[in-house]
Amino acid sequence: MSKILAALIASLFAAGAFAADAASAPAKAEKKVEAKAEKKAEKAAPKAEKAASAAAAKAASK
Repeated sequence: MSKILAALIASLFAAGAFAADAASAPAKAEKKVEAKAEKKAEKAAPKAEKAASAAAAKAASK
């Protein structure tokens, strides 16, 4: 009987830990998406600057 009771208590703790971890999973995913978007924006920034300077040079030559 005590082994069954111990198993029940252990499973309750495990279920609580699982529920707590599952609740924080979406926050981790959002951080990952934000980091990916920031990295993409940083990569695109030099291209935009290069295009702007090329357009300015083209406008100045006219």
